[in-house]
Amino acid sequence: MITVHHLETSRSQRVLWLLEELGVSYELKIYPRDKATKLAPPELKKVHPLGKSPVITDNGLVIAESGAIIEYLVETYGAQAGGDLAHLQPVRGTPEYRQCRFWMHYAEGSLMNWLVMKLVFMTIPTQPMPFFVKPIAKALCGKVQDKVIDPNVNTALEFMEQHLAQHTWFAGEHLTMADFQMSFAVEAAASRTSRAASCPHLQAYLQRMQARPAYQRGIAKGGPVVMGA
Repeated sequence: MITVHHLETSRSQRVLWLLEELGVSYELKIYPRDKATKLAPPELKKVHPLGKSPVITDNGLVIAESGAIIEYLVETYGAQAGGDLAHLQPVRGTPEYRQCRFWMHYAEGSLMNWLVMKLVFMTIPTQPMPFFVKPIAKALCGKVQDKVIDPNVNTALEFMEQHLAQHTWFAGEHLTMADFQMSFAVEAAASRTSRAASCPHLQAYLQRMQARPAYQRGIAKGGPVVMGA
């Protein structure tokens, strides 16, 4: 049986969503974040040397990295999927296939870099520090966000908004692997940027995703996707 080693409020929520869509039985092992650092606990290193989540075990295999896990699950358990899951892995050579591959890589290769930086620079001024340092840290972090991070995040939001104005899902009209990979990034963007609220097609996509019963079952089992403010 598959075991999902799930870190709370993390990328591994998208793995739970996919497994719920596929109807595959799995065991869920939840790991709490360190209360002070918000990092993964050392116990995860017993599963995989990187000590990160998501990571799954299945039939003696240990698989890390969201994209690799999603591809493995679709290739191993998705072949017989029907209905709106029939296109999880689009036919090679089609426009949908190329779109799927692009968004599978874009999620972590480009978008999440800026969203992680956004979270870090939002968090730094809230950390304990001498009172006379706090205004300096706040000003510096605000400047980095205004000049460097936010322009790149806004470009990404506009890019996704324009794409979703023409497509129901990221690879086209059908749900694919790309949607599971992009799901965490879309939720992080909606949580960390006010600009996302003014992107109606991105918001509609988020609502379509969150309305799916399998998504809701994953949330019920694994908890919220992103950390609260």
